[in-house]
Amino acid sequence: MNAGRKFALTGLVLWLSACASGPETRKDSKLTGPEAGPATAVSTAPKPEETKPQPKEAAPVARSLSGAERDFTSAVEVARRGELTIAETALKALLEKSPKLAPAWTNLGIVQERQGRFPDAERSYRQALVLDADQEAAWDCLVRLAARTGRAASLEAELREALAKQDSVARRTALALNLLLQKKHPAAVAEARRALQVSEQHVPAMQVLAQVYAREGKYELASMVLGNALAIDAQDAATLNALGLVHLGLKERPQALERFRQAVALRPDFAEARNNLGTLLNEGEDYAGARVELETAVKAAPDFAAAHLNLGNAYRGEGDFPRALAEYERVLQLQPDTRDAYFNLGLLHLDLEPAGMDALERLQKAASFLEQYKSRGGTDERTAQYLKDAQKGIDRETRRRERERKEGLKKAAEAAAQDDHMGKVLT
Repeated sequence: MNAGRKFALTGLVLWLSACASGPETRKDSKLTGPEAGPATAVSTAPKPEETKPQPKEAAPVARSLSGAERDFTSAVEVARRGELTIAETALKALLEKSPKLAPAWTNLGIVQERQGRFPDAERSYRQALVLDADQEAAWDCLVRLAARTGRAASLEAELREALAKQDSVARRTALALNLLLQKKHPAAVAEARRALQVSEQHVPAMQVLAQVYAREGKYELASMVLGNALAIDAQDAATLNALGLVHLGLKERPQALERFRQAVALRPDFAEARNNLGTLLNEGEDYAGARVELETAVKAAPDFAAAHLNLGNAYRGEGDFPRALAEYERVLQLQPDTRDAYFNLGLLHLDLEPAGMDALERLQKAASFLEQYKSRGGTDERTAQYLKDAQKGIDRETRRRERERKEGLKKAAEAAAQDDHMGKVLT
């Protein structure tokens, strides 16, 4: 692979989403922040009192390994391993026996969402909220699902209507997150502050507030807010993931790596933190290390397009053309308008030479993908040079083939002349 040609590394995005690779080595990583996480994020254990914050458990661990809690813990562990169908069956069986177990409904929704069954997932999240209107995880999941499916505005109206009837820190924080995902930053700050006025140690509201500050380039302020959140709950993986992104904003890459590693250690199936860590490892050309993190990320979240893009980059860095191609194609299945996938597909075909692929066809595909990147609004300044490189390769291969054709004709003519001469001699 040409070491001078870096794949696309997408810039800093919502902590709440994920970190992916896109063009240029610019802000270099599509890194993501606080996330509801996989189907292991909700515990059946009682919540600590607001006045006495305690560290959260890294995963739902039942206080008593008997009955519903034992079944819940077992189902969650199955989901952690990525066995989603089995986890769904187990959660449904549990809910038949204990239909009022709100955390089980939330985890069922997470499993269904990861299978791409969004209506089912929304019904499960809403059922969890019917049973426990203040369950943070269910609100978090519902807000993110609404944003991903283009219904953030309608959920905002729903939340405002509910808050007009009865105030709630959980709903207020959900509204703040909803507004953040819609890029309504001043309104998001206002709602997060209102939540903190009621519960000054409410970590999810702090995370929303810090993200707005970071998106506005106020990294020191974001760091201060997240430091306070970490003092309240040192085991919150989402806070650590968010701090990693703030460190990147402050150009503190070693500290960012450490924060992402801490987040992953606390929550091994935290796809967003895995993705962020994998992206940084890609940037440092530790492709083998990045592959391990990113394979884990897409196993935990199969529809995580950013992680698939980064995983494709790791495979490309290792020279694995077929796997890189499959990951980029998966990105386009999930998000057909993703420009960066076309950019990286162009570089993949430009730099690697897979066995069995015609060289001219490969270079023509490289040029085609880069042109598609441009036509979709891609602005990476290296594109023009890469297109020149592709065209030079096409011209060189075309000339080589023309020389071979002419040499073949010449040899054929010489052979024919030799045969004619031999025929005359014999006669």
